[in-house]
Amino acid sequence: MRVGTFVLAAQFPGQGQGEVLHRAVRSAELAESAGLDAVWLAEHHFVPYGVCPSAVTLAAFLLGRTSTIGVGTAVSVLPTAHPVALGEQAALLHITSGGRFTLGVGRGGPWVDLEVFGGGIEAFEQGFPESLDLLTRWLREPRVGADGPRYSFREVPVVPRPDELDEPGPPVIVACTSPNSVRLAAERGLPMLLGMHCGDEEKAGMVELWQLTARAAGLSPEVIAAAGAEHVSAGVVQIADSRADAVEALVKSMPGWLQRGLAAHQTVDGSARAMRNPLSYTELLCDLHPVGTARLCADRLAATSERTGITRFALLVEGSGDLAVTEENVVRLGSDVLPQLA
Repeated sequence: MRVGTFVLAAQFPGQGQGEVLHRAVRSAELAESAGLDAVWLAEHHFVPYGVCPSAVTLAAFLLGRTSTIGVGTAVSVLPTAHPVALGEQAALLHITSGGRFTLGVGRGGPWVDLEVFGGGIEAFEQGFPESLDLLTRWLREPRVGADGPRYSFREVPVVPRPDELDEPGPPVIVACTSPNSVRLAAERGLPMLLGMHCGDEEKAGMVELWQLTARAAGLSPEVIAAAGAEHVSAGVVQIADSRADAVEALVKSMPGWLQRGLAAHQTVDGSARAMRNPLSYTELLCDLHPVGTARLCADRLAATSERTGITRFALLVEGSGDLAVTEENVVRLGSDVLPQLA
């Protein structure tokens, strides 16, 4: 089982953005010394839900600050990025880090980001498959051209070539939140990143749909098994000496962050949208994920793995909003929980 951290760079009420980014960097550095598998970085624009606007930029910084741990994006948002530019960045990080970088991509949401970066709502609603295919071609082929609805250009050489390490380019993983996105990933043989809002039963269903779709698409059993082993389950972790203490640490802090962070999102068309109740959502996350004693957290991870078949985890460690508590959370994840999963 491979356990890593999920870094949102969440801005809790009363915190400055520099303070938030310092906590994000510090938690990543500690994740390596704690023996964790990877650090997964989110990106958001214009909202305090997360103040990292470029997951690949922060990934580059962290790859330079570390030497062994994997670093991945969770996710880079394709509708607001050019697939070739993102592919070039991913290849650069793959080569210079010795293969420690993983590129996670997703559709994002129908936010004002689409207006600011020029993609428009069409990039969100219809453009994701075209962008994903262009990106993966860039990471796997020596020369690439395009003749699609959104991207059209003459064939050009791929520089730098991501296979310079005598192996395939950086792994690509797709955030999946709907049956359509599951099918899209499965048809291409790409593993899934499943969100922290989902429980074990829903994730198990998505894994089953992925497997059925991959087989129907004609993928070999070997390809299906290899990609399936790379699915990642996102969640929340908070370790304390009692379940009550762990829950209290999150219930005291997360609702204020969620209320402010989620409410700041603006839709590109100005339409209203429903927002989760922050307290209820925090309580749901505490019920779904490893929140409690180290023994309880290990049991929770093992149970999720058994029910879903997923053996990789990206766990939000900053839910307390406090630097010292976050640092302790990362250290205990490595020292107290991982040995029980061996």
